[in-house]
Amino acid sequence: MKKTILTFGLISGVLSSLLMFGTFRFLSDMNHGQKALVLGYANIVLAFLLVYFGIRSYRDNLAGGAITFGRGFGIGICITLISCIFYVVTWEIVYFHFLHGFMDSYFAALIRKAQSTPGTPEAIQDKVAAIRHSQQLYQNPFVNALYTFIEPFPVGLFITLISAAILRKKPQSTPTSIPATA
Repeated sequence: MKKTILTFGLISGVLSSLLMFGTFRFLSDMNHGQKALVLGYANIVLAFLLVYFGIRSYRDNLAGGAITFGRGFGIGICITLISCIFYVVTWEIVYFHFLHGFMDSYFAALIRKAQSTPGTPEAIQDKVAAIRHSQQLYQNPFVNALYTFIEPFPVGLFITLISAAILRKKPQSTPTSIPATA
């Protein structure tokens, strides 16, 4: 089981890291933010498809064609966690070493958007203060890692639940012979 989890978790993690690099050209221009968001989540879903294949591989190759929902969920969540760790580490490296000023631009765009929305000056001021607080928190690598982990994990959890439900299969029972009565 460990080999299956590690194999599919590492493949999923490397794939999510590589696909993250595909969104960088969209990150430099805030006008393409929505495209980057859609592409980013599509990449996350694509990487987490390995959860399904990992559970299926375990069921078919190691468990004799049978797997419970709980065992499938356990395998899938472990693959998800490994993939999320890769995603977070990749983002931390890229963010702190290659994307200088990116989040400043992002938060500035959020502030401009908040200031342009209708509302009372107090409500707008509260939104801007909340955005600035988030910006300060995001500079802490630990908080940054937690925010980043929260991005792919719900997707992986959802795919794990669906995959474990789809792939569960009860073991085939051998028919017992009924004694012949005379």
